[in-house]
Amino acid sequence: MKDERITTVMPETNTDNHSSHGPGLRAWFENLRQVLAGEPRDRDELLELLRDAQNRNLFDSDAQAMLEGVLQVADMQARDIMIPRAQMVALEKDASLREVLAVVVDSGHSRFPVVGESRDEVIGIVLAKDLLEHFLEDPEAVFNLREYLRPAPFVPESMRLNVLLKNFRASRNHMAMVADEYGGVAGLITIEDVLEQIVGEIDDEYDVEDETRILKHSDRRYTVKALTSIEDFNAYFGTSYSDAEFDTLGGLVMHAFGHLPKRGEKILIGKLRFKVLHADSRRLHLLEVMRKGASASSASDTTA
Repeated sequence: MKDERITTVMPETNTDNHSSHGPGLRAWFENLRQVLAGEPRDRDELLELLRDAQNRNLFDSDAQAMLEGVLQVADMQARDIMIPRAQMVALEKDASLREVLAVVVDSGHSRFPVVGESRDEVIGIVLAKDLLEHFLEDPEAVFNLREYLRPAPFVPESMRLNVLLKNFRASRNHMAMVADEYGGVAGLITIEDVLEQIVGEIDDEYDVEDETRILKHSDRRYTVKALTSIEDFNAYFGTSYSDAEFDTLGGLVMHAFGHLPKRGEKILIGKLRFKVLHADSRRLHLLEVMRKGASASSASDTTA
């Protein structure tokens, strides 16, 4: 009996020539190549796989945003999200108790760098809660801010945010000063700033509730979400800002600045002064609104 062999003839799949068969076949070969490769080749392909998984309801959009945020944090540096030196809310080492309390109440922050002759001389950090000890022990005693100093950790501008977050966790610090290449102070950064790059804005007790766009503190001071429509804002404050170019208050304020302002920047528009309370690298989130006469000086006021 003759030895019978079965020969299977496969169709030619010369990938050098498959482009002539149109984009459909080209895409098929590309998908096949990726499947055979078994893993994404770069970050773009990894993101594409994550988005495809989210589209197939393997996880929700919030988880998708957090996963992308984690990848983004690994590529960002401290200089990308730090609060610049000029916009830091700092305390002077020889400040009186009244001066210190005024800064604490006005800013609403819980931690403050303490500076000496200049902002390059950061001698420590003060926690607002530590100042309560002065009132518990002897409110009439001479106040010395230096007695409440904690060490101020320094990190380089180039430190990646994922490394910085690990350092924050290990040291249990929530704030660090950012040093430039010459050893001077470039700004400050907090653990909240880093986490917000992953999970989005973190609200605190000074933020407006989701169902509230405008929060009144007094007859002259308000906290307003940047996403508040100009129409609603005008109706509340009796203003007449135009909504022809922008729908939201954030768009109007950003246009008035001429750039994306950082936290602490101020500007006067009409009879109202706007101060940025929360902002990220893409948009404004929260604004303080002061009626004219409440320390609103000029439209060019952009100091913290």
